[in-house]
Amino acid sequence: MSAAAAFRLEEDLLGTLEVPADVYYGIQTLRALENFHLSGVPLSEFPQLIIALAMVKQAAADANHALGYLPAAKHAAISKACERIIAGEFHDQFVVDMIQGGAGTSTNMNANEVIANLALEFMGHAKGEYGYLHPNNDVNMAQSTNDAYPTAIRVGLLLIHGSLLDSLEKLVQAFADKGEEFTHILKMGRTQLQDAVPMTLGQEFRAFATNLAEDLDRMRRLVPELLCEVNLGGTAIGTGINADPGYQSLAVERLAAISGQPVKPAPDLIEATYDMGDFVSLSGMLKRLAVKLSKISNDLRLLSSGPRTGINEINLPPRQPGSSIMPGKVNPVIPEAVNQVAFEVIGNDAALTMAAEAGQLQLNVMEPLIAYKLFDSFRLLQRAMDMLREQCVVGITANEERCRELMENSIGLITALNPYIGYENASRIARQALTSGCGILELVREQGLLDEATLAESLRPENMIAPRPVAIKNEA
Repeated sequence: MSAAAAFRLEEDLLGTLEVPADVYYGIQTLRALENFHLSGVPLSEFPQLIIALAMVKQAAADANHALGYLPAAKHAAISKACERIIAGEFHDQFVVDMIQGGAGTSTNMNANEVIANLALEFMGHAKGEYGYLHPNNDVNMAQSTNDAYPTAIRVGLLLIHGSLLDSLEKLVQAFADKGEEFTHILKMGRTQLQDAVPMTLGQEFRAFATNLAEDLDRMRRLVPELLCEVNLGGTAIGTGINADPGYQSLAVERLAAISGQPVKPAPDLIEATYDMGDFVSLSGMLKRLAVKLSKISNDLRLLSSGPRTGINEINLPPRQPGSSIMPGKVNPVIPEAVNQVAFEVIGNDAALTMAAEAGQLQLNVMEPLIAYKLFDSFRLLQRAMDMLREQCVVGITANEERCRELMENSIGLITALNPYIGYENASRIARQALTSGCGILELVREQGLLDEATLAESLRPENMIAPRPVAIKNEA
C-alpha cells in the first residue's frame, strides 16, 4: 500500500486528520487516542461494555426506523454492523482509553464511527464516505452521549453480573463441600487470636460458605433492581430534545428485547441523567464482597501457617516454590493474591465514590472513571473467586491430629468444663495450667473435680459444639 493509500482524510469541528485507511474508527476516536494516554486500558478490555454499546445503537436504529426517521437501507446496514459487534467481532476497533475527558463522548463516538464504517462497507461504500451514512446523523440519531453511554454501562453491567454470581455460587459450594468433609474434625475456635472454645473444622468452613452466600442472595435480588432503569431517550440532559415523543418507550422496549435484560425507562430522565447513586450502591456491594473474601483469605493463611511453627490445622495446595533463598518454603500465594484483589476493589470503590460526588448540575462528567472502576471490579472479583476455588479451596486438606492436639492442650478447653466444675474452679484451673504448662484435663483429674464418666461426657464432640441443657455446679 502506498503512503497516500495508507490513510484517509476525515474532518471534524477542529479540522482534518489522516486516519489509517484500514481502521473502522474515525477522526473523533483518533483525537481521543492522541489525547488520553492514561490507564492504558482500552474499551476492548471489557467486551460486555462494547456489546452493550452496540445493543443501544441497535435499539435506537430500530426505534428511529419504526418512527420513519431512518431509511430502510441505512437501518439494515446499521443493524448488520451492530449484530456483528454483539457477536464479538471488531472489538479491537474500540481503542479509546477507559479514562477520558468529555463524559464518555469519546466512547460514544468510537462506537458511532465503527458502526458507521462497518455499515458503509455493507452498503458498498468506502470507510469515511459519511455522505452515505453518518456517525452522528444516522448512528447517533435521537441520542446523546449523556443517555446512550450510561445506558450502555447499565446494560453491560447487567450482562456481566451473571458470570460474577456464577463464580460466587461455585465458591460458596466449594466451601460448603469442605464443611461437610471436615464435619467430624474437632478443633479450637479462636477470638482475638486467642484460644476460645471448641468447634469443628466443618463448622468453620460452613461459616465461610454462609458468609458468602449472603452476598450471593443480596446481589441476585438487588443488582437488576439497581441497574434496570435507563435514561435512554433523555438525550442531552433528560429533556428528550431532538427525539420523537414516541422514541423513548420504543427504544427502551427494543433494548430490552435485544439484550434480554429487564431494562425500563427511568421515571425522571433529568434525575437519571446526572445521578450516580445506583453505581455507588453497586460498588458498595462489590466492596462488601471483596472485604469478605479478604477476611476469609486471611483465615486460610492463618490456619495453614507453619508448617512446623504455626497453627497448621489445614494444608493449602502447594502452587509454587515460595522463596529464592529459603529451600523448601511454600507460601499461601493464592489467598495472598485474593487479598490484593480485594484491596484493589476497595480502592476502586473509593475512586468511584469521589467521581460520583464530583458531578455538577445536569451531568456527571466523571462517568468514564465510574464505568472503568465498576467493570474492573467485576472482572477482578470473578477471576479472584475462580482462582481461589480452583487453585486453593477444592484442594484443602485437614491435619486432624494437629487439630485435636491443639484443642486438648488449649486453656480454652476449660470453658467446656465450666458448667460442671463452676466458674471459680474453672478460672483457677486455667491459671494453673497457664503458669505450670500442665494440661487442663491433667489438672482436673489430679484435683478430683470430675469423675472419668462425667469428664468423658463433657468432652464428647457433640456436647462441645452446640447448645444443650446441662446441670450447673452449685459452688455455694
